[in-house]
Amino acid sequence: MKRLIINFLVIFIIHMYIPNQVNAENKLDFYMNDFYTKSNEASLILKEIENDLKLGIKKKICSRQIKAAKLGILANESLIKAFQIAGTEPPNSSINASQKRWKSLLNDCKNLD
Repeated sequence: MKRLIINFLVIFIIHMYIPNQVNAENKLDFYMNDFYTKSNEASLILKEIENDLKLGIKKKICSRQIKAAKLGILANESLIKAFQIAGTEPPNSSINASQKRWKSLLNDCKNLD
C-alpha cells in the first residue's frame, strides 16, 4: 500500500511540474516576443501612415506617428533587456541608430502640436 501511495505521489508531482515548465515562458523569450510584437506594430502603423499620405489623407497622422515612435522606443528597451538576460553584448550602434530614429519621429510630431 505504501508503494502504491509513493508511486501515485511521484506520478502526480511529475504531471504537475512538467506541463507548467514546458508552457512557461522564460524572461528572455518574454522580452524577445515583446520586442518583435512592438516593433512589428510600430512598423505597421508607419506603413499605414505612408499609404494614407500617398492617398492625400492627413487624418490623425501625428497621433499615430507618436504611438508608433513610443512603441519603437519600448521595443528597443525590451531588446536591450533580452541581451542583458542572455549575457551577450547588444549591437549598441544599431540600437542607438534605431532609438534616434524613433525619438526623431516622436519629436517631429510633438513640435507640430
